Amino acid sequence: MLTRFLKDKLAEEERSSALNLRKFRTQWRAVLREAKAEELRQDVEILSQTFARAMDCKDGVIESLAADLEQAEEQHGRALHSHLHNIDRLLQLQRCRLSCLEQGYGAQLEALMAEFEAERRSILEQHERESCCLRDVALAAQQNHAKKDREATLRFQSARDDIRNKSLQEKQHSRLQLDGRAERLWERFQSAMQSYAEATEHQKMAYEALKEKDKKSSREIETQAKKLRKLQAQRILRLAEMCRRLETEEEKVLPFYASSLAEGEQRDARRVLEETPAEPLAQAARDYVGLERFWQRFSKAKLEERALERERAALSRQNRHLRELLRHCLAVISVGPRVLAEPNPHLAVTHKS
Repeated sequence: MLTRFLKDKLAEEERSSALNLRKFRTQWRAVLREAKAEELRQDVEILSQTFARAMDCKDGVIESLAADLEQAEEQHGRALHSHLHNIDRLLQLQRCRLSCLEQGYGAQLEALMAEFEAERRSILEQHERESCCLRDVALAAQQNHAKKDREATLRFQSARDDIRNKSLQEKQHSRLQLDGRAERLWERFQSAMQSYAEATEHQKMAYEALKEKDKKSSREIETQAKKLRKLQAQRILRLAEMCRRLETEEEKVLPFYASSLAEGEQRDARRVLEETPAEPLAQAARDYVGLERFWQRFSKAKLEERALERERAALSRQNRHLRELLRHCLAVISVGPRVLAEPNPHLAVTHKS
């Protein structure tokens, strides 16, 4: 019971302590609110005074700016009035200038129109005179042409009739002559044919004998041709050996030209060579493909020969030119009556300014 009593007492004390604590906090909050409100009132008073001073400064600035704006508007009004006055004066001057220009333009236009009318009348009069003259000339030319045309037509018709009659007569005469000549020629042909048949009887027999002889000669010629070809091969080998002795070191190492064809062009050339030719000339050229290197060296030799000939011709021209210069120099050195009589550029007199 004592414990229960103590517990109840303790609970009641706790409730009282909590209630007193709440009351204390409430009163403390009220005190803090009053203190804070006083501080805020002081801050508001300070801020209101600061705002009032700022408003006074702003009002002063606004009044000064308003005064400046009034002065600026007044100055702008005076400048605008002066500008409008100047523009009016310029417009007046421009109107005067335009009126003067219009008057001058009108005077020049009238003068040009008068000059144009006078020139136009003179051109029209001249055109009329020239037109009349040209019409007369054209009429005379037409009459002359018609007269000459009639005369030429008459001459042509008469010449055509004469030529036709003459050609008919010559044709008849030629026909008669040709008929007689044809008969005579036929008779001569028959007689010649008969005599030819009689004369060629012995020649025919001789022909048969010659034919047999020709066969024997053909066999002999073939044998001799084989011997000749063999001799020509030996001659070619001797010539090749002689050419080999005359070659330079560079020609012995690189005897042929390097191909100037691109790879694609070389492939096309090889493909063309591999194809079977259809023309006889191409087939014959294909049989001599092995001589391509020989023709390359032959072409190289011919090109070098042509180059040497051109160089020789150039040296000859240079030699003639040098001889001519030498002759002129000798002519200048040895001045005689003949040299003085001829024009000499070295004896020309030059005038210096």
